[in-house]
Amino acid sequence: MTTSTPVSIVTGAGSGIGAACARLLAARGHAVVLVGRGFDKLEAVRASMEEPTRHLSMAADVADSGLAHEVVDRTLEAYGRLDALVLNAGVAPKATIDQTTEEVLEQAFFVNAFGPAFMVTRAWPAFRRQRSGRVVFVSTLGTTDPFPGFFAYAASKSAVDSFARSIRAEGKAIGVKAFAVNPGCVETEILRRNFPEKVIPREKALPPEAVAEVIVACACGDRDADNGNAIVVASP
Repeated sequence: MTTSTPVSIVTGAGSGIGAACARLLAARGHAVVLVGRGFDKLEAVRASMEEPTRHLSMAADVADSGLAHEVVDRTLEAYGRLDALVLNAGVAPKATIDQTTEEVLEQAFFVNAFGPAFMVTRAWPAFRRQRSGRVVFVSTLGTTDPFPGFFAYAASKSAVDSFARSIRAEGKAIGVKAFAVNPGCVETEILRRNFPEKVIPREKALPPEAVAEVIVACACGDRDADNGNAIVVASP
């Protein structure tokens, strides 16, 4: 059965920017499928959202193509539609160029680039049938101004900036739009694993909610003029 409620998938929804996006989308009337590797964390976020029973938690590592495809398929089975993909799941391995191993490269590109691509390609037939859909990639300001040590991370995120441009080109005929949101430093677990507060003070980092507001505006159609663009959200 197809619901009349708009439906969004949010990856990396267990904390930080993803959790903030899930809550904001719920507040705007969306049914949200929360995706991440930790089911308990997803359920805690879901419980904090408006009308928790409207939403679903799905534990999956979307860097695995089979699991990414299953998330899209299960969403369509449950709701009969898919209006937005918020592709936030990511990793930020910090390694200088001479420290960059095959493992570092594979982790960065599978999670940050391949995972979003798996989700988009699986959702594309549904978007074509609906003649609509929005994709929001959570990228980074590091694609144009990378910190030292982000050789792999920044490059993998540059791929999603390119995905947004490709979707603008190919999605025009079927009403699909895409956006890359490129924040500076955001107060998240990933930031603090790489940079202590003495390097990046808390007041120099964006709250996740500030970035989520931009992402959700894109997902809900408020920023369609930015279709295909990288939208910078600068740090304080």
